[in-house]
Amino acid sequence: MAATFDLVVRGGTVIDGTGADPVVGDVGIRGDRITAVGHGLEAGREEIDASGRLVTPGFVDIHTHYDGQITWENRLAPSSGHGVTTVVMGNCGVGFAPSRSEHREALIKLMEGVEDIPEVVMAAGVPWNWETFPEYLDTLERRESDIDFAAQLPHSPLRVYVMGQRGADLEPPTEADLAEMQRLTREAVEAGALGVSTSRNLAHRTKAGQYAPSVKTEEAEVLALADGLKDAGRGVYQLVPNFALDPAEQFALILQIGRRSGRPASFTFMQMPEQPDGWRVFLQGLQDAKNEGLAIRGQVIPRPTGALFGLDLSMHPFSLNPSYQPIAHLPLAEKVAAMRDPGLRRRLLAEKPHDPNGFLRWVVSGHESVYVLGDPPNYHPSAQESMAARARAAGVAPREMIYDALLARDGKEILFRPLGNATGERLEGAGLDLLGSDRTVLGLGDGGAHYGMICDASYPTYFLTYWVRDAGPERHIDLPRAVRMLSRETAETVGLLDRGLLVAGHKADLNVIDFDRLHLYAPEVRYDLPAGGRRIVQRADGYQATVVSGVVTYADGVPTGRLPGRLIRGAKPQPALATAP
Repeated sequence: MAATFDLVVRGGTVIDGTGADPVVGDVGIRGDRITAVGHGLEAGREEIDASGRLVTPGFVDIHTHYDGQITWENRLAPSSGHGVTTVVMGNCGVGFAPSRSEHREALIKLMEGVEDIPEVVMAAGVPWNWETFPEYLDTLERRESDIDFAAQLPHSPLRVYVMGQRGADLEPPTEADLAEMQRLTREAVEAGALGVSTSRNLAHRTKAGQYAPSVKTEEAEVLALADGLKDAGRGVYQLVPNFALDPAEQFALILQIGRRSGRPASFTFMQMPEQPDGWRVFLQGLQDAKNEGLAIRGQVIPRPTGALFGLDLSMHPFSLNPSYQPIAHLPLAEKVAAMRDPGLRRRLLAEKPHDPNGFLRWVVSGHESVYVLGDPPNYHPSAQESMAARARAAGVAPREMIYDALLARDGKEILFRPLGNATGERLEGAGLDLLGSDRTVLGLGDGGAHYGMICDASYPTYFLTYWVRDAGPERHIDLPRAVRMLSRETAETVGLLDRGLLVAGHKADLNVIDFDRLHLYAPEVRYDLPAGGRRIVQRADGYQATVVSGVVTYADGVPTGRLPGRLIRGAKPQPALATAP
């Protein structure tokens, strides 16, 4: 007798993404769709024994930067190693399309500065077989991957494409420029872009310190993109605010975007050290927007976010010092040997960082808030665990203790410099105030970027362990709600209503998780990018299987080699067979 299903995930504890209580049952799949969820389903051509395991929808990460990586790789790691089955890229107003040939080098330098992707990696890896954004999507449609991916139109390359050098030089646009940006936004969305993105963050600069083209644009230009979405009648808007402004002023522009476009919008939302109580203003603004009927969400990452420091990474507290530059590109062992020289040590300890990018100087100068990350990684150390506090207790200068820590483990030690979601005596991260709001949504993992400085794409594993399984009553998030936050809520935010639920008719993306064994390892360095480029990876245990479009892509964390992931063109409606939650 022929099998009723292509795949049955049998006997697991099904958490369907709606927020409902778990039930023990089976999930039956035909092709790329879930066709039945129940008890005692008939045989599948392939079966997964999920007894004693959780069965969840695949997770949806709406804030990544795989725009380049997808053109040279078939695996969207590290996200795909943490239960993520769909990613949205093109965030923060940066990317690789549209682009004329004479602008490509500038875009590479911009991505190098803003997203910490080495120039040599992009020069060797990105094929540049497109000019317009629709042509970029056509290139992506030919790509195969381990997970699905969707793209947004980024503002900075759009501005330069329309305005040429005037755009790169931050000159104001003409009315004709604004009309063309509006037209191209509509064109991109109609071709399959999920939306448009921009950044007004003053930290977004090239390595030489030049602002990203979108950062200092006038509000009229930001709103021209909103008009493009309105013209298309679809799409979402993603924004990184200017954190130097008063929170109320920042949110006022977000409100204008929502009102002008009539479309959903989301923005980077975290507790900032310069404005420790600013998040309260944003939360109230989000509630006011909801009352007005606007679909505006704040994207939050559920842990302190910041820079990772190390001699084998992009930065550390001495990496911008003049005496460090002659050894900056040496192999790790030679670098460690050089830094153990007493003369070089004295010079580096005496010097101050020198770099045209003021934000980078600030990052490496925060000696009072540097911690040893450790293994397992501790993203929530107490203030007493800082290198500065430990140094004072030992009667030495903080910079000396940091210097010695960088040389530990033959130079492989990784230090943690929190930059956001880290207010208060204890680095409790985005607390329940942010995670508990129905106006926030999980995001900001930044997979595919910050290859030598950040590895936040592991946040689904962290979220399920720190906030759910291992949490005390003061910060516990229940499992059904956590799964909904990782899957259905993120999918809904960007209009992908065909996934994020284990409901008949929905896309067959799911995870089988050994919850008790779920474990997040410390970040580690690999040199496996194009041209031998470096990246940080962060492995996890506990994912027994990941399924994308009905195909098992990972088994016990090991890729099966099957690549069902494809480009998603545009928003997706609720499936006809599905029952809306």
